[in-house]
Amino acid sequence: MKFLIRIGVTALSILILQHFLKGVEVKDWWVSLIVAVVLAFLNAIVKPILQVLTIPITMLSLGFFLLVINAGMIMLADKLVDGFHVSGFWRALLFSILLSLVSGLLNLIFGVSKNEHE
Repeated sequence: MKFLIRIGVTALSILILQHFLKGVEVKDWWVSLIVAVVLAFLNAIVKPILQVLTIPITMLSLGFFLLVINAGMIMLADKLVDGFHVSGFWRALLFSILLSLVSGLLNLIFGVSKNEHE
């Protein structure tokens, strides 16, 4: 149940951020929900693989390359979901940072912790 709440919180965060960031477009609530599910899938499957493959550059950059991977996940979601558009790498990077902050804050408000088990 907490997973579904986190997906909803992420979808809400996406909708909120599109109003504040030019270059991020979301058609409607359903599209933001689909984007949230796609991002959850990408973060669970693709992101760990990329993290392992890029360990040397991540270590050399003191972890900052993980931000590049996060932006890549946003850009990949842009390609996979019709009705969702991010206007470039830098916008995706800013969006990924703000999405983490806003969804983290909303998860805290709704009392949903990522580390708790259901």
